[in-house]
Amino acid sequence: MKCSFRLSAVSLYTLGSLLALSGCSSTPVDETAGWSPNKIYSEAIDERDAGHFEKAVTLYEKLEGRAAGTPLAQQAQLDKAYTHYKAGEQAQALAALDRFLRLHPASPALDYALYLKGLVNFNDNLGLFGALARQDLSERDQKAAKASFESLREVVTRFPDSRYAPDARARMTYIVNSLAQYEVHVARYYYNRGAYVAAINRVQSALTDYPDAPALEEALFILVRSYDALGMTQLRDDARRVMQTNYPQSAYLGQGGKSVSDPWWKLW
Repeated sequence: MKCSFRLSAVSLYTLGSLLALSGCSSTPVDETAGWSPNKIYSEAIDERDAGHFEKAVTLYEKLEGRAAGTPLAQQAQLDKAYTHYKAGEQAQALAALDRFLRLHPASPALDYALYLKGLVNFNDNLGLFGALARQDLSERDQKAAKASFESLREVVTRFPDSRYAPDARARMTYIVNSLAQYEVHVARYYYNRGAYVAAINRVQSALTDYPDAPALEEALFILVRSYDALGMTQLRDDARRVMQTNYPQSAYLGQGGKSVSDPWWKLW
């Protein structure tokens, strides 16, 4: 009996040792332990370019810690934000950029950080630049578009000679046109439901806030029709004259013109 007990104890001891060793072997090994910051940065870029975004983000975070207080650490923060953006992770990208802007308000890369923030919000709200397809982008939530505009305006205002300024200006124009069209979309909605006063108010808002937007042609047409529906002939004729002066070839006022209910993208 004693011999049997001793063998069992030895067996249990051996089993425990094996389990302990197994636990140790499962501990993750940091393959970057002996890497230089430059090597980590190079590997992160390769992983990102290969589409391995999660691994790239991990490498950028390691680099930020290893190179703390250096320009390379700042670059890692920006590249991590860009990697989140490429991965379609808008919330993470914006969080990383807000952190960068808070920690490095005088960074030489501030123009890029603001531009990237505008880009993240731009694509989050409007999709690919200029790709209208058959979808009225102005009907989406306008919050991200306005946030994008503010970031891009900072680039243009504070860094007019930045390499990112020309594209920022182009995107700002696109956003303004989209926001103007949103107002027209709402005005059209009110008009088609007989809420003519509400339609007039939205048109006047668009005319005041976005004086050069292409959508104002339809806005004026809705204004003419709304005043006409209310029997306000003097205001109707005034609005018509303004429209004829600014859009003398408008299809809205000619024979076979578009109706108020037509989607705006059918004009182009």
